[in-house]
Amino acid sequence: AVTNAISGMTAVGGLLLLGHSVSETGSVIPDSPAHWMGAVATALSFVNIAGGFLVSGKMLDLFRREEDPKEYFEFYAVPASIIIAGIAGTAYFGSDANLGTVSGSAGIASSICCIAAIAGLANQKTARTGNVLGMAGVTFGLAATAADMSLEGASVAAFEQAGLLGGLGTAVGAVLASGVGPTELPQTVAAFHSLVGMAAMAGAAGEFLGNTGLDGGTLSAVYLATFIGGITATGSMVAFGKLSGMLDSAPLKLPARDQLNLAMLTTCALGMATFLNPGLVDSIDPATLQLASLSVVAAVSALMGAHLTASIGGADMPVVITILNSYSGWALCAEGFMLGNPLLAQVGALIGFSGAILTWIMCEAMGRNVVSVILGGAGSAAQGTGELMAMEGEVTTANIDAVADALLEANTIMIVPGYGLAVAQAQFAIADIAKNLNDMGKKIRFGIHPVAGRMPGQLNVLLAEAGVSYDLVFEMEEVNDDFDSTDVTLVIGASDTVSSAAEDDPNSGIYGMP
Repeated sequence: AVTNAISGMTAVGGLLLLGHSVSETGSVIPDSPAHWMGAVATALSFVNIAGGFLVSGKMLDLFRREEDPKEYFEFYAVPASIIIAGIAGTAYFGSDANLGTVSGSAGIASSICCIAAIAGLANQKTARTGNVLGMAGVTFGLAATAADMSLEGASVAAFEQAGLLGGLGTAVGAVLASGVGPTELPQTVAAFHSLVGMAAMAGAAGEFLGNTGLDGGTLSAVYLATFIGGITATGSMVAFGKLSGMLDSAPLKLPARDQLNLAMLTTCALGMATFLNPGLVDSIDPATLQLASLSVVAAVSALMGAHLTASIGGADMPVVITILNSYSGWALCAEGFMLGNPLLAQVGALIGFSGAILTWIMCEAMGRNVVSVILGGAGSAAQGTGELMAMEGEVTTANIDAVADALLEANTIMIVPGYGLAVAQAQFAIADIAKNLNDMGKKIRFGIHPVAGRMPGQLNVLLAEAGVSYDLVFEMEEVNDDFDSTDVTLVIGASDTVSSAAEDDPNSGIYGMP
């Protein structure tokens, strides 16, 4: 959710579009197609920024305990205020040269804070610090952008537009975040990803519509931002539908699925050729051909994103979330190259690579091929075509009393939760059971599979919501060797993570999953 919020730096592109060539504008209503695109990008980005950080804050607050030492995050406002005041003071009293230098320094500070935010989120004890640093990084980036708008001669009306749109987007994001709980977290993150994609597309369209004589590098970035943004936007919408239950979670299996994807990718590649070199088609006006090419890639990439995600089953949504997170970063990176803005390029590359690395880790955890995921075949790539292996031996059925007796007699207990626990809202009951057993002197641990739940970390958040100390929660690789010495393992809604079919049955849908 934090990287999602940082991806809202697409607001930078929207703000620069609002400030471009509007020195004579006296109205807060956008006065050209480029300005309208900038307005859309700005509003959507602020929804993402506010919603992402507020959701992250809510989830991290669930991990707080009364005995935790007080954290004085309010003091972070002191250096942040000094930097912002420095920008404002330079804009009012200094020269344009000085303002450009200060703006660049603030951009560097923004990049450093965003990098530190990702690093902080890697550890539970520093996660809240990471969230605050992410907020600071985005704030510095937006402040530097305001300075760049001033350097370009933006009118007061342009800043009024930015303020109104930013305020509107922030209000909408806050309202959306207020109704999000741990169970709704996966689909909320997917929905926010779609906003990043749409904002990137709007920013790219505005840059093309608002300028003439763009060089080849800028045109390439415009086209790629539109292409990646389209896939991200609709792919995230489909993921939201699957995660929220609005769409069937079963994978869509159209005839010649791979050929259809290849045809759409080829169409986009040909469109890029005509967009960069409209002289390839002599019978059409170059400007008209470029606009048509950009429109086609927007439509085809949107269709492609929807088809790729629809072709993946609901059980594989954790890896879909990570790849969409990576896509949003690359869309931001492309926008940075488009605008010649190092901040966006750096932050976008950070999110793109971090999402890609997490995707690789998730694919390994699910026994999936990362190329298959990108091409929309993660749901079926690992499954064989033969009959499932016949089950042998006797089925042992347990009842409530037998489970209770086994837990009371055990000294070491491992609890393995999964998505079924989230659906049943059983985290509070299991937390109460764990507390009572722990008070009896028994050793209680929770083992979390890497892909338990519908997105990475969902089970950790659910357990934190119920008051389970994160000192009792372990990742799979930390406890996998301890099951032989464990008296009782209680599996709740996570049967696939302990099924021997993952190792023994090549025709099983979970074959290859650790």
